[in-house]
Amino acid sequence: MERTIQKSFPVGADQGDAGAGSWVTVDVYGDPGAPGLVVVPGAMSDARGWEGVAAAIGAWPSVAVVNRRGRTPSGPLTSTYSLRAEVEDLGVVLDAFPGTEALFGWSYGGLIALLAAGERPLPHVIAYEPVIRPFGLDVLPDLRAAEEAGDLDAVVEIVHRRIAGLDAAVVEALRADREEWEALRRLAGPACAELAALNGDAVPEALAGRADGVDLIVGELNRGRAPYGTAFEEVARRVARAEVHVLPGQGHVAHLQAPEELARSLDGLAAVRADPPAAVRRAPDNFPAA
Repeated sequence: MERTIQKSFPVGADQGDAGAGSWVTVDVYGDPGAPGLVVVPGAMSDARGWEGVAAAIGAWPSVAVVNRRGRTPSGPLTSTYSLRAEVEDLGVVLDAFPGTEALFGWSYGGLIALLAAGERPLPHVIAYEPVIRPFGLDVLPDLRAAEEAGDLDAVVEIVHRRIAGLDAAVVEALRADREEWEALRRLAGPACAELAALNGDAVPEALAGRADGVDLIVGELNRGRAPYGTAFEEVARRVARAEVHVLPGQGHVAHLQAPEELARSLDGLAAVRADPPAAVRRAPDNFPAA
């Protein structure tokens, strides 16, 4: 599936603050006129990072990947940025894509998707390792200090070493790839504000209450392990009737390390939701065949 169009939507201007307005762009793959899947990336990620997954998906006629605030070519976070603003931004996108068949969110984007599904009816919501507060709270002061100093290298290192838990050798290998490291620096700009919003806004005890069906995915390498696996467990506790799946051999960044495998898994989930009589409760280590 190829990208066919990019759309832009104004967001935040109705908050009564002249500085609140921003915009988000959406990359659309496949038929832009057909309802399909909407994808919400998380922190340290943008729409470009999901190109491999979007291009490999076949279950929906279209895939719309949201480029959230703070990442080019979308607009700035603004001074009124919050988790609530993210949910409202997503609402603008969903209004622009009526009949959306499924909503998928990764990490911080997974929480945004689940919150949206508590406010509007959605046929199907999928979240890959959604995070929830408290998450990364201990590193927030150092992250804020690095941002105030304009040290994006330090921001990238804090995120990868102290939040994601990568060892020094892995981070140094990333740093040695100048193109990859520069891309990470570009994505690091909103990291502090997003982590603060994640830990600052209250989250309902029940999530995704208006979704017809919810699938939650955790990577095998993170299952039961802090920080992503433990955050996942807390989210799963708050989602009634959720199906839980484990993606074998993967961690938090399956969209980069195994995009086609992740796309096949999403296709399989779509197939089950499209044929309810054939759906049976699945063991958490298995995905339905695509």
